[in-house]
Amino acid sequence: MFISVVADRNSIKAYFCLMIKIAYSDRYLLDLPKDHKFPIQKYALIKDQLLYEGTITEENLYDAGLCTEEQVLAVHTNEYWHKIKTLTLDTHEVRRIGLPLNQRLVDRSLSSSCGTLKAALYALADGISLNIAGGTHHAFTDKGEGFCVLNDIAIASCHILQNKLAHKILVVDLDVHQGNGTAQVFRNNSQVFTFSMHGADNYPLKKEISDLDIPLKSYMDDSTYLQLLKQTLPKLIEEQKPDFIFYQSGVDVLVTDKLGKLSLTRQGCRTRDEIVLSLCADKQIPVAVAMGGGYSERMADIVEAHCNTFRVAFNIFG
Repeated sequence: MFISVVADRNSIKAYFCLMIKIAYSDRYLLDLPKDHKFPIQKYALIKDQLLYEGTITEENLYDAGLCTEEQVLAVHTNEYWHKIKTLTLDTHEVRRIGLPLNQRLVDRSLSSSCGTLKAALYALADGISLNIAGGTHHAFTDKGEGFCVLNDIAIASCHILQNKLAHKILVVDLDVHQGNGTAQVFRNNSQVFTFSMHGADNYPLKKEISDLDIPLKSYMDDSTYLQLLKQTLPKLIEEQKPDFIFYQSGVDVLVTDKLGKLSLTRQGCRTRDEIVLSLCADKQIPVAVAMGGGYSERMADIVEAHCNTFRVAFNIFG
């Protein structure tokens, strides 16, 4: 196990259920127009559903606070960060991000990024930790786009590498959209291996080059997708020998997703999570999980798929 516990199986399960830490903050929410594409309310609804059904308790939840400027600047340029914190991005830059620029957005970005950073620290102790937000993989060193301002996984990766808490990181990005920002951030960093399995004919139009990209044909079903993941990820872990994994678990792979162009069922998406997290547990590699995207017509489809990620985590690590 990741920590030393002398107890029977039931005691171990109870202990882990108390110890699996989940980052959540009301700062994750924004006031957006009703017709906005980004389903911002999903974060509160995920938390509420997990509490209601008893998958988690209030003891699992914590507010990570805000990232420091030093942590931000380990990834993003001085010029870009200055524009963000002084609210001076130009109209084109704001439009590219797709969210209204105000102090609330700045705080949200710092809070969400800190949630993933703290999740990484908890994962090092407990084996796994999750952020109810995060996965902002379209944020580059010098610009944001696609609802992403700061790159939380990049910020967290740099923090644990700089503090020598890990030596080789594997980013497993299974959002339907390529993790283009993460690929750009770590283009010349041999300590971080970026793996993105994404829709070939989907946003972003111009793809970056990850260490391993697997472009997927549109409307791929569960069987083909899961077989490809099973063939790829164990081999990748064996080759790269990471001592830490970040998992971007976007649920925009669902057939119900308005922006996804894939055809995974909810069960297929859950099985995807089981494959990734089971490998982390079996190999005893700490894993921090960030939620990523999800744009199904019905909010219930988005929330249920995200909640499945937490249920799978508790089933495997509990």
